Amino acid sequence: MFSEVDGYADETEAYRRQRQAELNSAAADRLHLEEQYGQIWSTQELSDDFVVIGFGAPFVVVKRKSDGKIGSLEFQSSPRFYFSFVPDERE
Repeated sequence: MFSEVDGYADETEAYRRQRQAELNSAAADRLHLEEQYGQIWSTQELSDDFVVIGFGAPFVVVKRKSDGKIGSLEFQSSPRFYFSFVPDERE
């Protein structure tokens, strides 16, 4: 299934929708997320540590301020927390 916006087919849409539903159906508090994923960022903490350069729920593409490393994070909608930083290995 593809969603086309301005002639662009988003091949990730089905997976992103599935993953977003999984995360939001099991929305957890910070403590439980830390147990499952390790380091967690609130929206304020995210802006302290990263610059957001792209968005496709439930993922954000970020640039880490400390070293300029680009990567991605997942997030749940409510309460909004970010987690699972994965550096881009193509750099």
